[in-house]
Amino acid sequence: MAQGRWKETFAVVLDGQGDFSAVVAIRRESEGRKALPMPRPDIRGDARRAFDVIKGGGIGILPMDVGYSAIGGSAAALKTIFDTKQRVPSKLNAMVADCALHRDIHIVDQRGAEIVACLTEDYDLPVGAIAPARMDHPLLTKLTSEAVNASQKDGTIVMLLNAGPFHAEITRLSREEVHPLFGSSANVSMTGAKFRVEDIEPQIKAIADVIIDHGLRKYHCYKASSTLLNVMTLEVVRIGSCHEIICDVLKRHFQIDLLRA
Repeated sequence: MAQGRWKETFAVVLDGQGDFSAVVAIRRESEGRKALPMPRPDIRGDARRAFDVIKGGGIGILPMDVGYSAIGGSAAALKTIFDTKQRVPSKLNAMVADCALHRDIHIVDQRGAEIVACLTEDYDLPVGAIAPARMDHPLLTKLTSEAVNASQKDGTIVMLLNAGPFHAEITRLSREEVHPLFGSSANVSMTGAKFRVEDIEPQIKAIADVIIDHGLRKYHCYKASSTLLNVMTLEVVRIGSCHEIICDVLKRHFQIDLLRA
């Protein structure tokens, strides 16, 4: 058979009761130029490639479930991201983290710990968790004081938690190799989160040393990045993805009506 584009035709027969009984024919035929199907995403390989670039001082545009993020791991990279995004000083960087890092770095009471576990582990929701932090943790001491100050407010740090498989893998690398990952949405400030690489502004893409394109992101329907929740004061600093589900979970399990900061 000549090489070419594969076309698959499926014929399905219904029995007398209208139930699917069998796929009776699968025909493959060659038509014109061959086009192989795209393979599954190489999440581990992509995370490794991006992490190595960031660890080397570069900037990555990375696929999170709550939109694409511009991430760095050094003071110079974070300043470049901040300046290019045209952010105001009150807008802080978030840390790319998982629940293990949350437990190591955030200082929370039992209720705060249970809230984070319930949202991320029991309900599999993304959240930007805010809490006081141990500033002497090795991941934080890797950054200059200037970079840390641009990523904390009154001793608290925002951690993006549970934002998809790629997020989980690159966070694992960050934790195991003790190199911090900080950043924010890959967009010009106040223009909204971007859920496709092609929607990211050219000047933002221009500063990236690596761009990992995993297509349309999971929570694109919200048109917003993660909900930011102070898990100690229960203030909602930003309404974002899954906010209404987060509110329902906290009301259902903790009898908490969330406060808007």
